Amino acid sequence: MADGFADYVGQRHERLCRTAYLLTRDWAMAEDVVQHSLAKAWTAWSKIGDDPDRYVYRIIVNTHASWWRRRWRDEVPTEVMPEGPTERDFVTAVTERDALWEAIGALPKRQRAALVLRYFDDMTPEQVAGVLGCSVGAVKKQLSRALARLRVDPSLRDLNMEVV
Repeated sequence: MADGFADYVGQRHERLCRTAYLLTRDWAMAEDVVQHSLAKAWTAWSKIGDDPDRYVYRIIVNTHASWWRRRWRDEVPTEVMPEGPTERDFVTAVTERDALWEAIGALPKRQRAALVLRYFDDMTPEQVAGVLGCSVGAVKKQLSRALARLRVDPSLRDLNMEVV
């Protein structure tokens, strides 16, 4: 295996999967995106250099975008309805979380990617710009627009949540 690739994957796999999950909102798809992205990264590992994060995160974002374009987005029927939660606090937490995920999921893909990388992966605007292949100003513009959309989203207005 290429020098350092196994160590990189061992150290970063969980974080890469979490980022992919935040983009896809589906653990199985997130793991597939990461696996596909790491396979692409392995083929170019000798050319990547000292900071592979930028390259690998960019592959993840691009892979998600290309898969998102092809994905069938419709309801999936189930035979039995899931049981409802029993505790009121749990219901509120789930409702708020679902409303937030729906609102984030409704954002354009570049805004969602910038938001996930900046706030959920705790990257600096410069790092996000490197991953997305754009300027820092473009990242700030995408973040500003994403947060503005979340602030006025009617599904979030009645919840006890604050958008940064």
